Amino acid sequence: MSDQLSQPAKGAPERTASDMSPTTRQVTAGLARRYAAEKRFRLYGMFAIAASLAFLALLLISIVSKGLPAFTQTYMQLDVPLELETLGIDQQTVDGLLDGSISTQAIRRANFNGAIRQGMRERFPEVEGRSATRALYKLVSSGAEFDLAARVMDDPSVLGNRLTLWLPSDDEIGALVKQRADLSAPDTLVTRLDDQAIAWGAELKDAGDFDVRFNTTFFKNGDSREPELAGIRAALVGSAYTLLITFVLSFPIAVAAAIYLEEFAPKNRWTDLVEVNINNLAAVPSIVFGLLGLAVFINFFHLPRSAPVVGGIVLSLMTLPTIIISSRAALKSVPPSIREAARGLGASDLQVVFHHVLPLAMPGILTGTIIGLAQALGETAPLLMIGMVAFIVDIPQGVTDSATVLPVQVYLWADSPERAFTEKTSAAIMVLLAFLIAMNALAVMLRKRFERRW
Repeated sequence: MSDQLSQPAKGAPERTASDMSPTTRQVTAGLARRYAAEKRFRLYGMFAIAASLAFLALLLISIVSKGLPAFTQTYMQLDVPLELETLGIDQQTVDGLLDGSISTQAIRRANFNGAIRQGMRERFPEVEGRSATRALYKLVSSGAEFDLAARVMDDPSVLGNRLTLWLPSDDEIGALVKQRADLSAPDTLVTRLDDQAIAWGAELKDAGDFDVRFNTTFFKNGDSREPELAGIRAALVGSAYTLLITFVLSFPIAVAAAIYLEEFAPKNRWTDLVEVNINNLAAVPSIVFGLLGLAVFINFFHLPRSAPVVGGIVLSLMTLPTIIISSRAALKSVPPSIREAARGLGASDLQVVFHHVLPLAMPGILTGTIIGLAQALGETAPLLMIGMVAFIVDIPQGVTDSATVLPVQVYLWADSPERAFTEKTSAAIMVLLAFLIAMNALAVMLRKRFERRW
């Protein structure tokens, strides 16, 4: 219509504004304003999308740039003398280890740290004085003795000999090596190390005694006070146990409630009240569920504090409204003709629901469940209230053991002042985002794979 009003017919003389009637001029001007407004609205929308993508890209770039160094670790090559006197082991024990009459566990508490320190003194014989030697020892991670112990326990024949191996370095010198910093100019470096320690690091680097490798410790260890020894395995296992409890409790209860409310419940004031409360519970702040878990499950029922079983119960209460609402929407999307056809063939109400309606609605139900579990995976506030903020080193072996979860681990590391913990924090966020993206992608795949168009 606008083209007809604004453009003359083909072959006809062009009409000017003076040739148009007042009504035509008014309509043409209104259409021009409308099209201009629509064009501006499209531009606003494109600008909003571009700004959102830019901020998201900026956030991801910041997290990835800070977190990538945490996936690598610096190792130091050291020649360690395994003298029996230094280790505190006698020859009889060595003979028993070699012939198999004594278990290797007998040397677990040997002075492996003393052997590493002796190796450092031999590597830098010019270092004298108590304060200087203590600074020298700090170039090696405090967890290096465990690596040495594992190596000796695997092959006790090395006792009494010299062993050359790669040991994890301290986080400060390790960060400088990973950044490829110029250790010959200590004044330009931002570090807590003094100039003498940096000079020792430069000597090791020039000799090729530093190597940057993939950080398996990050995925194998639990939390630690030392950044180079801290890992996320305990948090990952705790998150897995917590999500398992959440799924086992929330999925059957939520699906059963959705089936009853959608298929069997009478439409009266009581069911309306239940529906309103379910919708309201979906908007309740998560910390309220944490207070509920603290007051009821811990203080009243005396369940173990900081355990996945309590965290799973609390998160299941939080995810129930989300799963119920999505399950009801999935059940409601099944056409009434399916129910009517099943009843026409003599099926009972239970058979109609469980043999026909529920299988068709299951993709939507599973999608809502996965989204609810993804929301539970990222929750921190309710778990802080029930004590899952504890410092956990050992890997939990069950749902009643003390544990923490990945978001809480991020919260703990973010509060630590060491620079290496900043890298660990960003790396843990990357792992958490990867799990969340994977769970949401799985939900999309299930919906696309099993979704039916009616």
